[in-house]
Amino acid sequence: MIGLYCPGDSLLHRMPAGVKLALLLVAIVALTVFVRGPLGVLIATALVTGLYALARISLRVAFAQIRPVLWMTAIIGVFQLLTTSPTRAVAVCGVLLVSVALAALVTVTTRVTAMLDALTRALGPLRRFGVNPERVSLLLALAIRCVPLLAQIVTDVGEARRARGVSWSATALVTPVLVRALRTADAMGDALAARGVDD
Repeated sequence: MIGLYCPGDSLLHRMPAGVKLALLLVAIVALTVFVRGPLGVLIATALVTGLYALARISLRVAFAQIRPVLWMTAIIGVFQLLTTSPTRAVAVCGVLLVSVALAALVTVTTRVTAMLDALTRALGPLRRFGVNPERVSLLLALAIRCVPLLAQIVTDVGEARRARGVSWSATALVTPVLVRALRTADAMGDALAARGVDD
């Protein structure tokens, strides 16, 4: 769900990271409050599509940003259909997908270091309350790194399982993924401790 940075010189690429993150927050709140049906979803989708075009992001890259959440959106849509109405289902699923697309647009047009610097500056005033902005930024950087890393682990385990001809089962997938993820976490922890990050 977190895209890789795509270099460019568009207006969105040149916009400061802090401004983009603030606008993202405002946009997601506005979507949640004001989009109530298919028409609102259609307008929001058109606007986001225009932003991707403005940033010169290809359709392949754009679709790759929302593909990981399509199955979850489908489950949410079915639940909404069963408990509310088709209009509400479209609104909820549409807002979710548009929000993910917007967040991904920020990540593909902003370097991770720029986002972390913006976050560190934004959290600066909280130092007086005991918050360490650098550690929060480090936590975010690790989270950003671990999302594609975990996805790669799942892909590798799935390919290994298929190569051995193992029939599908949750245990055959989840257990090795969990073991590899924990080993990776231990290795990352050891590396951080070796660099003086011990808490």
